[in-house]
Amino acid sequence: MVGGGSDAFIGAIHRRAAFMDNQIELVCGCFSINPEISLSSGRSYFLPDNRIYSTWQEMIQAEAALPEGERMDFVTIVTPNRFHYEPAMAALDAGFDVVIDKPMTLTLEEALSLRDKVYETGRTLALTHVYSAYPAVKEIRARIARGDLGTVRRVFVEYSQGWLSERIELKGNNNAVWRSDPKQSGKGGCVGDIGTHAWHLTEYVTGAKVTEVCADLLRVAEGRAVDDDACAFLRYDAGFTGLLQATQVAVGEENNLRLRVYGQKCGVEWWQQQPNILYIKWPDRPVEEVRVGSGNAYLSDEAKWNIRTPGGHPEGFMEAFANIYRNFALTVRAKAAGEEPAVEWLDFPTVEDGVRGLQFIETMVQAGYCAEQKWHKWVEE
Repeated sequence: MVGGGSDAFIGAIHRRAAFMDNQIELVCGCFSINPEISLSSGRSYFLPDNRIYSTWQEMIQAEAALPEGERMDFVTIVTPNRFHYEPAMAALDAGFDVVIDKPMTLTLEEALSLRDKVYETGRTLALTHVYSAYPAVKEIRARIARGDLGTVRRVFVEYSQGWLSERIELKGNNNAVWRSDPKQSGKGGCVGDIGTHAWHLTEYVTGAKVTEVCADLLRVAEGRAVDDDACAFLRYDAGFTGLLQATQVAVGEENNLRLRVYGQKCGVEWWQQQPNILYIKWPDRPVEEVRVGSGNAYLSDEAKWNIRTPGGHPEGFMEAFANIYRNFALTVRAKAAGEEPAVEWLDFPTVEDGVRGLQFIETMVQAGYCAEQKWHKWVEE
């Protein structure tokens, strides 16, 4: 692991999720740019001192020198965005697979370079767009793919938070410090942090790609260097349109992510704060409530593969992260054995999603700060 020390937040989420299926163990890490924090964190994770490193460069070099079977198999990178690219490139060059938090890199140029490296080395890279790994979301995807909704006509996605309604980054010692600094987060603030999740969710469930964007980006908190509020109209290559809203200044909201997809036959709605329920909306009968859980034979195979709890028991954020790590681990193990990974194992965001994520941020920033609101073509390579 690179990052994820005792003074960090998301690293603990990644570790717990990775361990959930007993497919992955933590064997080494550089957990902080502060060597003392890295050492104390590694010891608290029960690692021997010789597998706790002061720098990620030292870690990759030392691990690559160990015999096969003793060295690490892959690295997960859970750092601020500007520290994603270099350790990922070095790990791939050294023959290691990579899991990386989103957005994949700081810039689109870095994302394209990283994609080239993945294809050059033949390694596997997983991107943790966690919301696409909920079983209910996979059920939506399966129903759209088999035509249950008919032709998709409109998509709505909104992700509302309120934690940045004030400039808490000025107080220091919190996640807002680096997320509000374009040198560490990249061009996009809210749009890069949660807007990318909302965008990715629409492309994942529909199988369509955004081709044009008309956006408005705001810095609501006075003096903030990056956007904290975003809205966009989206056009997709399948011929339908969408509306995306992402904000981090909606006072009182926590992680209010909601997705609605409307086709010619019916609509479907999912709310992340009630993750085991889908609402199917019909023109000629009452709303249908679909509950997701094991034992529900009417669910798709895609959903069933990613369900971990009996029906009626909540299943959410941690399990969704675990689905990505499990599918990644099974894929890496199969490839190492010279075998073809099962189709369901390959269901995790890849380097291609990472590139499109940076294209989304670039396009939104170009469109959102344009003096005249107009359509902007998707930023190409």
